[in-house]
Amino acid sequence: MKVIITFQEAVERGLWEQMKPWFGRDDEDEEGLWPSEEFILTEAQAQELGLLRT
Repeated sequence: MKVIITFQEAVERGLWEQMKPWFGRDDEDEEGLWPSEEFILTEAQAQELGLLRT
């Protein structure tokens, strides 16, 4: 299973800081991201972020 989350959703949920290293992003990259930019998480990553119920 794969889970898609937008940049805006990640920021609103307070998940972006944890996600940044997974996608090779840093603070400078945030200025170039669109709110609707999508990131695909593995099932394990989504569970780590608490997005999936176990």
